[in-house]
Amino acid sequence: MNAVKSRSYITVLLHILLWMLFASILLFYMPLTWNIEVPYQLWIKQSCELVFLIIIFYLNSHILVPKLLLKNKSLGYLLAIVGFAIVGTFMVRYLDDVLNLPLLIVEAFQKIGVNKLPKHNDKLDIFMIMLILLITGISTSVTLIQKWQADKQLREALEKDKIGSELSFLKAQINPHFFFNTLNNIYALTHVDVEKSRNALHKLSRMMRYLLYDTQAGSTPLSKEVSFIVDYIELMKLRLNDTTQVTFEGPLINNDIQIAPMLFLPYIENAFKHGVSSTSPSVISIDLSMADNVLGMNVRNTVFNENAAIADNYRGIGLSNTKRRLDLLYPGKHTFSAGKTEDTNEFIVHLTLILDDTELHSGRR
Repeated sequence: MNAVKSRSYITVLLHILLWMLFASILLFYMPLTWNIEVPYQLWIKQSCELVFLIIIFYLNSHILVPKLLLKNKSLGYLLAIVGFAIVGTFMVRYLDDVLNLPLLIVEAFQKIGVNKLPKHNDKLDIFMIMLILLITGISTSVTLIQKWQADKQLREALEKDKIGSELSFLKAQINPHFFFNTLNNIYALTHVDVEKSRNALHKLSRMMRYLLYDTQAGSTPLSKEVSFIVDYIELMKLRLNDTTQVTFEGPLINNDIQIAPMLFLPYIENAFKHGVSSTSPSVISIDLSMADNVLGMNVRNTVFNENAAIADNYRGIGLSNTKRRLDLLYPGKHTFSAGKTEDTNEFIVHLTLILDDTELHSGRR
């Protein structure tokens, strides 16, 4: 809002300076360079010309350019400019006749000993026509620049709204995808251990509270996101047997930075979905680290033959949407890689986010 007011003040100041320049030329510079006693009728004429130029400037800016030039009615626009020139010429002749200026100017020069004056074209005032063309040129240029700036701001606002709508849509897709899998896990757990299923429901309700109330602003403290991930991991571990080893390393958080919510979960969810076997040993390793302004995530999980094709494709709904969110939220400020290693038979996801000062200190995007 302050920026808009500042631009408005600057625009008004520029207009004032422009008309002060033209007023000084018409009312002071030209008459005083003649070195005669200027009749007051000349001041009246020059003032009328200045008012006429002001009318042309704003008439062209607010009506002719938007209604004709910007709507590809170039012929009508040129005819209007020619009309201004004709009206200006007739106005100058009329003022000369009414104010009797030619005779007064001759008498003023005769007083200083100049009896022969250069001939003046009574039918065409070249100087007035040049002033009209100059004023319309300035007015048209200013109007086109302002139109370009307004269109640019509108495009940026529409792009921002588009990104916001797309992020909301992607987030809405990710969250139901996560809860669908989690509820299936809890349902399976109710047949094995009722008490553990109750604890799982409690964790799930805490996670839902986080999603409903702490992620609506588009950003969330890293500490809350880490707590959410811990709850998720503990929830998933309830259904695992001893053949799966799960490790998690969280970052040392000195200043609670702000990040986009639900960015890491789809990759962690994918590790649990495809990196667990009921018979073979498996390892899921999750590591979040923070160094200076770079937040990094590494997720490793064992790949089994039955999940190899899925791991190669890597096209789950949550995963593809999260990569799209990265492109929208951190354009040029993130790195992402995902793939299967042949030697260790692991699927590794590596993600880094480069955070700016706003995220590091103010806590808002």
